[in-house]
Amino acid sequence: MKILVASDIHGSAYYCRKLLEAYETEQAERLLLLGDILYHGPRNDLPLEYAPKEVIAMLNSHKDEIYAVRGNCEAEVDQMVLLFPVLADYCLLPLKKKMIYATHGHIYNEQNLPPMKEGDILLHGHTHIWKAEPREGFLLLNPGSVSIPKGGNVPTYAVLENGWFRIKDFDGKIVKELLLEGEA
Repeated sequence: MKILVASDIHGSAYYCRKLLEAYETEQAERLLLLGDILYHGPRNDLPLEYAPKEVIAMLNSHKDEIYAVRGNCEAEVDQMVLLFPVLADYCLLPLKKKMIYATHGHIYNEQNLPPMKEGDILLHGHTHIWKAEPREGFLLLNPGSVSIPKGGNVPTYAVLENGWFRIKDFDGKIVKELLLEGEA
């Protein structure tokens, strides 16, 4: 199964459109959103074309294809307008003999690991900085930020397919890829 992974849309209609265009171009079967979907939060500037109501409409049109986890900017009111679940703290995705623990990153991250076995994968957003790196005992993955990248990065998303995690910019260029330890 091909899954497009994205984080930190932060209410940007412009980047939500770009994300959904990438979703169609990639021909992914599911869209995994790692939180901070509608609001920018007090620490971020307004993203380009900040329009949460437009983002709601765009994402709701894909409600049956979206898995989402709660970011630090999500609230119960968001669930009242989004037609797919957004308040789970994490999502578990099996990958052969490994488990992908997908979360936003504000609670569980590399400094505060969730329950994982040796070789499992921690996938989170929140930092707005992409990563695909082995750590001691686990793999750390972060698709970066769709709308407010940090650390000098460009807006990115990731594709999880056939054991590969590929981080891409919106021109489709791979900026980082990692084979998830021989899973292909």
